[in-house]
Amino acid sequence: MSEPAEPRPIGVLIADDQAMIRAGLRLMLETQPDLAVVAEAADGRQAVELARAHRPDVALLDIAMPHVNGLEAARRILAANPAPRVIMLTMYDTDDNLDRSLHAGVSGFLLKGSPPEHLFAAVRSAARGEILLDPAVTGRVVDAYRRTSPPPQTLPPQTPPGSALTAREQQVLRLIAQGLSNAEIAAALAIAEATVSTHLNRLLAKLGLRDRAQAVRHAYETGLIRPGEPPA
Repeated sequence: MSEPAEPRPIGVLIADDQAMIRAGLRLMLETQPDLAVVAEAADGRQAVELARAHRPDVALLDIAMPHVNGLEAARRILAANPAPRVIMLTMYDTDDNLDRSLHAGVSGFLLKGSPPEHLFAAVRSAARGEILLDPAVTGRVVDAYRRTSPPPQTLPPQTPPGSALTAREQQVLRLIAQGLSNAEIAAALAIAEATVSTHLNRLLAKLGLRDRAQAVRHAYETGLIRPGEPPA
C-alpha cells in the first residue's frame, strides 16, 4: 500500500517594501515544515498581482507600502474568488488603520516586533479561517469600536452580560477578549484546541457575531470583561 500523501504546506505571500523585512519573514516562515513562502512583493500593486498569479493561502501585507498601500491591497486581494486570508503587518500598535483593516475583512493584525511564535500562530489561524489579533493590539480594537459606535443599551439587572452563553463559552469569550489564541485558551482551560474552536463557533452563532474581532468588541461592550482585567 502506498503511504498517504503529505499535507500541502500553507502557501504564504509576503509583501513589504523593505527587502530586509521580507528576508527575515521568509527565514522565519521557512523554519516551519507546514509553511511555504510562494511569492514576495515590494509594494501593494505587486502584491495584488502576485496574489492573483500564485493564489496563496495567506497574504502578509505591510500597511505602509508605496504605489498601493497595504489596506487598499488587502481590499483588492480579498475581492478575488476564492480569496486568500490576509494578515496586516505594522510597526506600531497605535496604527490608525486597525479598525479599517478589520472592517475590510482581514484575518489578523500583527506587530513586526512580535515573536516568531505569534507569526506562525497568526498564519495557521488565518489558514483555518480564524481571526487572530496580536495581544498588543486587542485593546485598540475595543477603543476603535467605542469611537465609532453608540453607547450600548443598559442591560437589566437580572440579565448578566453574555447570559445566552454557557459558563464555558463565557470563559472562552473572556480569554479571546484578553488576546489569547485558541492554543493558549486550550492550555489555560485544560481542554483540546478543537474544543475551543467548537465553543468559539457556538458563541459566535448564539451572539450573532461574524468573527473573533466582533467577539472581542462584544465582550467589552457588554461588560463581560473590562480593560486591564487579569485573565480569569
